[in-house]
Amino acid sequence: MEETTPNLRPVRVLVVDDEAMVRAGVRAILARDPHVDVVAEAGDGHEALALTRRHRPDVVLLDIQMPGLDGLTAVARLRREPTTVGVIMLTTFGQDEYITRALEEGADGFLLKADDPRELLNGVRAVGAGGAYLSPRVAGRVIAGMRAHRTAHPHRSLDRLTPRERDVLAALATGLSNAEIADRLHLVEGTVKAHVSAVLTKLGARNRVEAAVAAHEAGLIPPHPGGTPR
Repeated sequence: MEETTPNLRPVRVLVVDDEAMVRAGVRAILARDPHVDVVAEAGDGHEALALTRRHRPDVVLLDIQMPGLDGLTAVARLRREPTTVGVIMLTTFGQDEYITRALEEGADGFLLKADDPRELLNGVRAVGAGGAYLSPRVAGRVIAGMRAHRTAHPHRSLDRLTPRERDVLAALATGLSNAEIADRLHLVEGTVKAHVSAVLTKLGARNRVEAAVAAHEAGLIPPHPGGTPR
């Protein structure tokens, strides 16, 4: 497989929060990375939808509780748009129901405003590359919730996966995008996309985050102190 030159185009970010001071703080954190570019700011979900259409960002950082149109409704509407934009919920509220609904509506990541600022940068880079990201505290809650659910339901086994699908799942669980998985496993990106689709179907996972959590829970990926998944 030919070597490819890394894509150094900045990750374009739209910051959405009803508090101007919070938006300024997020912008300041993201400014630490020269490969991240905040292209616009919005104060509510309606404005977020309009600015997403106008600026075509790679990542939208969405607060949950906002006037007019809240973040959870906004991510659901974004997923009905003809765009592949990555969405990260960035909120003060880490209640399980918010996390669950955000992932069900199609969010690619979930961060808490109280997290270490490095988690914000890690999350934007990961989702900007086509991956998924939960901060460690959020990942812990998601895994605990899934374990509680599976206490009363059969465990989602990885036995149905082929060896290559397990390889793809292991790479996906570390937060790699399809292009990065293709590079690691010496596959073409279209083949990786097909494997990811098969993995999600066989695991009954609704998105990459759920598949990654299942991989961690099954012991396919050893735990580490960084974000889970990246």
